[in-house]
Amino acid sequence: MAKRAMGKGLSAILGDEAAKVNKVTDRGAEKLVGSVAMIPLSSITTNPFQPRSNFDNDALVELAQSISEVGIIQPITVRKNGMQFELISGERRFRASQIAGLEEIPAYVRLADDRHMLELAIVENLQREDLDPIEMAYSCKRMMDELGLTQEEVASRLGKGRSTITNFLRLLKLPAIIQAELRDLNRNESHDENADGASTVVFTMGHARALLNLPGENEQIELYKRILKNGLSVRQTEAFAKEVKQPKEKQPKQKQSGVVDLESQLGGYFEAPVAIQLNGKGKGKIQISFDSDEDLQRIISKLND
Repeated sequence: MAKRAMGKGLSAILGDEAAKVNKVTDRGAEKLVGSVAMIPLSSITTNPFQPRSNFDNDALVELAQSISEVGIIQPITVRKNGMQFELISGERRFRASQIAGLEEIPAYVRLADDRHMLELAIVENLQREDLDPIEMAYSCKRMMDELGLTQEEVASRLGKGRSTITNFLRLLKLPAIIQAELRDLNRNESHDENADGASTVVFTMGHARALLNLPGENEQIELYKRILKNGLSVRQTEAFAKEVKQPKEKQPKQKQSGVVDLESQLGGYFEAPVAIQLNGKGKGKIQISFDSDEDLQRIISKLND
C-alpha cells in the first residue's frame, strides 16, 4: 500500500518515466547523482545544517495522511555521503513519510559541499510561507556568520530589501520570552477571540518592532505583558514606547509670591538678575547673574556697602 501511494504521486510529475526511476543499490549508488531515485528512508539522514527547529506535529500528521492517499508529489532533495544520503530539502515530506509508514521515497540526488548544502537548506526554508519571524532572523544570521555574506548579499539571495533583513535581525535583540511569542505567530498561540468568537491578533511583528524602541529588556517585557493583558494595538504600543523612551520633562515648581517679590527687590538693588532657590528645609541659595567684569565689581561694591 505504501509503495503504491508513493508511485502514484511520482507518476503525477514524471508520467510514464516513473517506471524508469532508479532503485538504490550499493553497486549503482554513484550513478544516481543528477537523477530521481527511490531511496529507502532508512538510508537517509536529516540535514545537519537544517535551520528549522520547530515542526508542527499536527501538520505533519495531516501531510502523512495526504501522502498515504496520493503519494509524494514533489521529490525531496538529497546528496550522496558515502553509501548514505543526507537530506538537503524536504524534511517535512521526509518526516511525514516516516509517519505514513513508507519504506522508500522519491529523491533528487545532487552534489553539494557543506557550504552549498547550508545555503540550499537556509534558502529553501526562507522561501516557505509559514516560516516564523525568529526562524527567519536566525537563518539570515547564519547566512552572514557561516557563509560570510553581508546584509546586502543576503537580501539579494532572498529577493528582499536590505531594510527587511535588518528588521528581522533586530528581533534577535528582544528578550527570549518575546522571541518565543513571535515563534508562535504561525501556530495561533498569539491570538485571542473577540465577543463574536472570531480570532483577533494579540501580538504581531508590528508590536515587536515597537518594543525594540525601548531602552532595555525590563521595559520591553513590561510593555509586552501589557500588550497581552490589555490587547493594545500596534499604534497604542508605539505611543507607550515613545512615552517611556522620552518621558515628559518635569515642570518646575511654582515659586511662592513672597520669593518672587524678594527676587525683584534684590534685583533692583543689585541692578542684576537675582534667583532664589529653596529646598523646603529652610536652606537654599541666592544667585546673582552678571554680564561683565564691570557688572561683577559693581555687585561686589553693593555687597560691601
